[in-house]
Amino acid sequence: MSVVDAAVPSQFTGVWDELIAGLEVGFLLTDERGQVLATNDAAAELMRLDRSDLLTGSRPNGWVVRDDTGAALPDWADLAGQVLRARTRLSTPLVVAPSGQVSSRIWVDYQPVRMQGRDRVLMLLQPVDTGVAHSRGLLDPLTGLPGRVLLLDRLEQALVRSRMRGTLTTLVLVDIRHLTAFNRDHGFDQGDELLGILAARIRQGMCDEHTVARYGGDEFTVVVEHANGTGAEIAEQVRSFAGRPMRIGHKRVRPSLSVSWVTSDGHAPVHSVVAQAERQLTR
Repeated sequence: MSVVDAAVPSQFTGVWDELIAGLEVGFLLTDERGQVLATNDAAAELMRLDRSDLLTGSRPNGWVVRDDTGAALPDWADLAGQVLRARTRLSTPLVVAPSGQVSSRIWVDYQPVRMQGRDRVLMLLQPVDTGVAHSRGLLDPLTGLPGRVLLLDRLEQALVRSRMRGTLTTLVLVDIRHLTAFNRDHGFDQGDELLGILAARIRQGMCDEHTVARYGGDEFTVVVEHANGTGAEIAEQVRSFAGRPMRIGHKRVRPSLSVSWVTSDGHAPVHSVVAQAERQLTR
């Protein structure tokens, strides 16, 4: 099919289709149900599929796609629905494993578009290199953790999975109290060192499939998916290994932390979950 309506189809459509076919960036156009309407060879190569597989929705045995934490992703119908309901872009890293072994790491941008009076989702696929997340401002340059944008995307995906599977998602918010005073008294270099140690402790203390992010200048977050229970035990776990004394320069410092948590079955919007955690932090 032709990808776009052309003002002069006989002169333009063929050139456009040739351009799309020759792009090194993967291209997919889907409808609101995630059905692929158009694609190119680069997308098929990145996804380790034949173009016919992309267009028909069939997948070879053993082919799986996950996010970069190893967690399963919602199917394209759910992702397309998210993008079209919010009318905003969604960006996420994907890991393609054709036979259980990682073969391709991809960055996908989902963009809502309107074509021929119908809602569509345009997906652009690029191979992930070491600089892509930093260049997009998605990783915190000091700690190397995901930043706020990537956190909200990961939380959205976790909530979708909870809603689909009947599981739970807990968001833990950690606030470093008096960081401004610490920076004033000891200098920003030692303040940065404190942040780096805390980031490493939280990341090392959690499982690989959990998301640990830097939410703000003096705040970290943890996103955990679990089958039952509340976030109380998770929050206490984070507090216990983040709050231990540390040595910075010649000083022994014990971080002063405030910790809050919110557990959702996936039906609450992302920003409602975050706002509730912030409110509880200030109580």
